[in-house]
Amino acid sequence: MSSEIKIKEQQRMDNVISEIKKAEAKHQKDLKKVEADQAAIKDDFVNNLRIKTETYTGMMETALTVRQQQQLLSERENNWKQATQQLDVLQKLAKKPYFARIDIQEKGEAKPETIYIGLGSFAKDDEHFLVYDWRAPISSVYYDGSLGQVQYETPDGMQSVDLNLKRQFVVEDGTIITIFDTDEAVGDQMLLDVLDDNSDTKMKSIVTTIQKEQNKIIRDTKSELLFVQGAAGSGKTSAVLQRVAYLLYRYRGKLTSSQIVLFSPNQLFNDYIDQVLPELGEQNMVQMTYYQYTQRRLPQMHVETLQERFMENQDPTQQKITAVKDSLAFFDATTAYTEYLEHKGMRFKDIYYQGEILFPKAKIRQIYYSFNENYHLRNRLQATKEALMKILSSKIGQIARTDEVQKEVQSLSREELQSLYGDQSKEFVNGDKEMLFLAKQYVMQQFIPVRNLIMKGQFLNLNLQYIRLLKSVPSFMDLDAYGLTQEQWANHIDATIESLKARKITMSDVTPYLYLFDCITGQRGEVEIKHLFIDEIQDYTAYQLAYLKTKFPRAKFTMLGDLNQAIFTHENSQTLLEELSTLFPTDKTKVIQLTKSYRSTQQITDFTKEILVGGEQVTSFARKGEMPTITISDNNAKLVQACAKQIQANEADNLTTAVIAKTLAECEILTKELQAQGLHVTLIRTENQRLVPGTIIVPAYLAKGLEFDAVVMWNANRANYTDNNEQQLVYTICSRAMHRLSIFAQGELSPLLQRVSPELYELKKI
Repeated sequence: MSSEIKIKEQQRMDNVISEIKKAEAKHQKDLKKVEADQAAIKDDFVNNLRIKTETYTGMMETALTVRQQQQLLSERENNWKQATQQLDVLQKLAKKPYFARIDIQEKGEAKPETIYIGLGSFAKDDEHFLVYDWRAPISSVYYDGSLGQVQYETPDGMQSVDLNLKRQFVVEDGTIITIFDTDEAVGDQMLLDVLDDNSDTKMKSIVTTIQKEQNKIIRDTKSELLFVQGAAGSGKTSAVLQRVAYLLYRYRGKLTSSQIVLFSPNQLFNDYIDQVLPELGEQNMVQMTYYQYTQRRLPQMHVETLQERFMENQDPTQQKITAVKDSLAFFDATTAYTEYLEHKGMRFKDIYYQGEILFPKAKIRQIYYSFNENYHLRNRLQATKEALMKILSSKIGQIARTDEVQKEVQSLSREELQSLYGDQSKEFVNGDKEMLFLAKQYVMQQFIPVRNLIMKGQFLNLNLQYIRLLKSVPSFMDLDAYGLTQEQWANHIDATIESLKARKITMSDVTPYLYLFDCITGQRGEVEIKHLFIDEIQDYTAYQLAYLKTKFPRAKFTMLGDLNQAIFTHENSQTLLEELSTLFPTDKTKVIQLTKSYRSTQQITDFTKEILVGGEQVTSFARKGEMPTITISDNNAKLVQACAKQIQANEADNLTTAVIAKTLAECEILTKELQAQGLHVTLIRTENQRLVPGTIIVPAYLAKGLEFDAVVMWNANRANYTDNNEQQLVYTICSRAMHRLSIFAQGELSPLLQRVSPELYELKKI
């Protein structure tokens, strides 16, 4: 690129920065004015509010005054939020106004138009845009098109332009470092520069290097299900986060971040990605793990954690039982069972008052099934509550007239009696009427727990109902098809009964339990949620996905994952897509495959993909690096010393290192051994810990979705990784590495790594 072009582009950038700084100064003033207005309204409210409660008119006047002040404050609050958001974007643009330029020629126009693309839009006035937001329709030309005729989608339909120039800038603090002209989406040299950077404890935005396939993910607005299968490091998660930012931009005023939910693999991952959207000038959406979602719904139970699920030693019979519970067939069986409950089979608990049965469960069952067949479960439950409350009300009158209650009222203190009167006038026709009033108030207070129990539907026996569902499975499903006998299923039900008694529930039970509960109690879906994102989709079961479809009935779904990393479900793309096809219309389903891995060097990617047998396709991006190393020893002390030296070498090269062992127990032992070698390492015990700079030691099940400059896989021997089902786990561990992969094994190397060609790694025996 000639120096003359670079000088001209720098002059243009300097002018834009000058205009941005003028706008920044103006926004600073506007912000101070908004803050002063807020303070003035609050002062005025405190000084001038007169509370009038003597008359109904006065109370209404006071309420209206308060409401007006609230509206004024709310309006100023919105103005303040918008002003601070705009100021934040301007401050980012002042350092890097834009990263790309395109020259386009529209039909009928005399000369080409030059467009500069940045993190946000900036205009000198209403007609002169100096920078276009990367999410604007015209910006799609930069990501999708090669030079020549290009089409791009707008709210008014497809538009066509001639693309004459595509230019990319590397900018640091307002200074252009490098310029590339290219006819590709994003030039390889620019991408290499970004990929060669070291990793951080926070994921970064990828708007400068979005690839053509990623752009399809980001800008899709029509699909009810967008399914993204992406190899490890293919940028699927980054693209989806930019998709959230794009949707918030495209539907500004109609969609807010609170209407978008992301289910992520673990809390560490949430921490890792929490700066991407704020970096793009947007608020974070609601983020949670599936475990957090279920535990929040069942606060009185212990839901199986990620660690417990990973450590669960499932024998072949248990694996078959899990296959039944995770299936779409079991979801359909649960639905059929709830339809059966509309006619009979609902289980109830007795309602007690002062240790005696007030409403026997037989009576509650009689009421529940006394309503006609038009009553579905939700209506039937509501009608039962109303009937019980009516009976309770009549019982209050009966109990209040008993001598026992009247004696109890007479023995109350002055303060206790005063609380029974409440706002009631103390003028009664006679003493008997007054005593009856006080006795009723007294009994009503005693009945508050009973009333609450009825209103919350706690007379339903949900644990027993779930067990009855499991007992009915053989009549709805063919257990032979899963290789199970009736006796094996019955033994499993006994184990489930004991688990529920101990207030514990497994991950394979929690979703059917919640679905049954929702059907019986008539829980409504969360209709305000418009977009649901599910990351690491390969670790979800068909039952869970069907359930989430019922819980978020109006949401468009974006599912992404790498079926090579299915460490819990061992799902493959074909069966998963077949299952999803029954939940979503085929014509509204879009599948995008990302096969190119950008995270790792070519040497690491070539190594990791040989771990897989029959896995999804993976191709490496041409970024050269070191060959992975495998170090084997029979002596644990020597192996620990070698590991310590490798970590020190990584630190000397300014590489962040994650040491990944299979279990938390192994991580704990290794942490002590490395600390004894004088190393500073941080053990990540739970998913709620923060990622910190420096070397971390982390169990395999918490590493998903993360990336590190260097990865040390600890103790990759036959004892730890022998089962073919664990190939996805080994692949997941190794594919976290960006620049350097070091594998250590005591004794015999895992057969899952022995299948890798010896030409793809360096072997060391010590």
